[in-house]
Amino acid sequence: MKSIFKVSGMHCANCALRIEKGIGEAQGVISATVNFAMEELTVEYDPLLTGPEKIALHVREMGYSVTSSDGDRESRDLRNWFIFSLVASLPIMLTMHLHDRQLAGWTGLVLATAVQFSAGLTFYRGSWYALKSGGADMDLLVALGTSAAYFYSLFSFFGLFGPHGEVFFETSAMLITFIRMGKYLEARARGRAGEALKRLARLQADKARVLVDGEERDVPAATVNVGDIVVVRPGEAVPVDGVVLEGSSSVDESMVTGEPVPAGKQPGDQVTGATLNRGGLLRVRAERVGNDTILAQIVRMVREAQADKAPIQRFADRVSAYFVPVVLALSAATFLVWHFPLHEGSLFSMKLAVAVLVIACPCAMGLATPTAIMVGSGIGLAGGILIKRASALEGISSIDLFLMDKTGTITNGRPVLTDLIPLDGLEKGDLLEYLAAAESQSNHPLAEAALKGAAEGGTIPGPVTDYREREGFGVSCLFKGIRLQAGSGRFFAEEGIDPGAATEEAERLAAHGKSLIFVAAGGRLAGIAAFADPPKENSRRAITELKKMGISVRMVTGDLGESAAAIAEEVGIEGFEAELLPGAKLEVVRKYRTEGLRVGMVGDGINDAPALAAADIGIALGGGADVARETGDIVLVRDDPMDVVRAVRLGRATLSKVKQNLFWAFFYNILGIPIAAGVLYYPLGITLKPEFAGLAMAFSSVSVVANSLLLKRVAKRL
Repeated sequence: MKSIFKVSGMHCANCALRIEKGIGEAQGVISATVNFAMEELTVEYDPLLTGPEKIALHVREMGYSVTSSDGDRESRDLRNWFIFSLVASLPIMLTMHLHDRQLAGWTGLVLATAVQFSAGLTFYRGSWYALKSGGADMDLLVALGTSAAYFYSLFSFFGLFGPHGEVFFETSAMLITFIRMGKYLEARARGRAGEALKRLARLQADKARVLVDGEERDVPAATVNVGDIVVVRPGEAVPVDGVVLEGSSSVDESMVTGEPVPAGKQPGDQVTGATLNRGGLLRVRAERVGNDTILAQIVRMVREAQADKAPIQRFADRVSAYFVPVVLALSAATFLVWHFPLHEGSLFSMKLAVAVLVIACPCAMGLATPTAIMVGSGIGLAGGILIKRASALEGISSIDLFLMDKTGTITNGRPVLTDLIPLDGLEKGDLLEYLAAAESQSNHPLAEAALKGAAEGGTIPGPVTDYREREGFGVSCLFKGIRLQAGSGRFFAEEGIDPGAATEEAERLAAHGKSLIFVAAGGRLAGIAAFADPPKENSRRAITELKKMGISVRMVTGDLGESAAAIAEEVGIEGFEAELLPGAKLEVVRKYRTEGLRVGMVGDGINDAPALAAADIGIALGGGADVARETGDIVLVRDDPMDVVRAVRLGRATLSKVKQNLFWAFFYNILGIPIAAGVLYYPLGITLKPEFAGLAMAFSSVSVVANSLLLKRVAKRL
């Protein structure tokens, strides 16, 4: 089983790593992943050996809280602590230059003590639990830095360092204030990064109007059962997934599909929970409720994607694991070098050592990847591109080859009437009338396409008698006293009707991959109807764009070679492989992967599922089979081939943002630590006060999150 826990009290990436390690080693736990940006712990476990209560208890024993509180409350708490720290610190700053040293000292002592052991207490608590579990994190760096400044000033104030000992209570107080401010700004920015998912989760209707014995009753949406009849009035959200029984309306489905234009709904059409009824009254039979609704599945899918770790994040995690011990060593070395070989005073040396402690923080490294993934997946969610794994966003950015299924992926998946070839002096309208009448009682896909084509041409099929159908061959019937026959060439041969007069036309149409229905009236060939499954509107454009991006495209299909060749030529695909069984598609994926190519598979059917699973990135179209959607790493809700292009662009933009974040996180420390250690003191006389080092540290994390939020500008260019 898998459970998600909201964890509060984490201050840096090392906290997340410590929880992952501690929970991962617990009995019955299969895997544990912490999303530091979302403050969530995802645990897969054996329910026979452990459960949510035991896992939550273990998290608390490590010094963290498992809470159901939302991010808004946490943000308010951080804001209040920041305001308290600032209000207490400002008088210290204002009185530190007073001539009355006793008044300034006592003011600083009282207020700094209040800040140190209230707003700063969380850092001591975190340090204790970190050391207890054999680790070190940001809490330890802050606790050591602030304690050094506070206790040095305390001892100096009471004369333990002689009559001229200097006090600087403002350093510890302002350090805590700036760090608290950084945490507050970071929490707000993180909330904005994950707002797309929160907004989606809030769309679910709380109440439903159920029809019971002819009467409408308002009930909690959670109590609706499959099969219940739900009444949805104009302006209300649809509370369940279901099928329309009565009424017609337009429904805003933008939360699922990203399409801004409402979709028309008639009896027999499917509706999705949390979509908005814009028009008339609907009566809907519930088919999926609660956690089985599409909305619940989408929320779960996106949460799991944001909890997943992209490969590039694992590199940052490895660096963070060694970061704090290295910083502690550098801080100690800074004090020793300035105090002994360079013969600077202990106060000067200690200030530089404290600055090194507080300027360095692994927070920015820990936030670099998950915040970008949160924003990227949120952009995809708003555009109908559902990312099921964070690694998929990174993986799709480096795809070399896309293998695309034909039917339902490149094409619409439904045949349409394309050609009518009347013979023996017959008019097209008469041939269409004969075709519609002959196919009026058949359920074959070509028969449905024929009837739809006739309706579009204004022809209504007339009544027939003596209807006979040979499955897969053809039909015969009486229409206006005339024996009509419609079917394949083999059917006509068995019926003794010579299709020879249409051979040339039939070969021409078949060469273009079209399916044919021969039509006869009174025992004589009347004409040919040709059908094709046309490409989707954006198929050619999508393939052209992928090529411009340096990605090759090949088609893999179970259809006949002639049909595949015609579609490939029409949409601009240079290579294809036809007449493939599901296992053969899988082998094609493996073949190209063994050649060293990163392969993406795009499909929508059950026969595509093995290939989707085997590809580096599987992209399933949302209108396809459930098994295809379950197997794909990315789901395209709108069935639009251009969304493949948009997914690649989104993946590349997200990976670029992650690399930018990691660069600035590392560059900040590479530049900041030496300055804090005093390398610019002798040439330029520049040092960095500990409180300003703390301010710089706070803003490093905020800048990483803010940079991730800039990804939102990409949404307009997808």
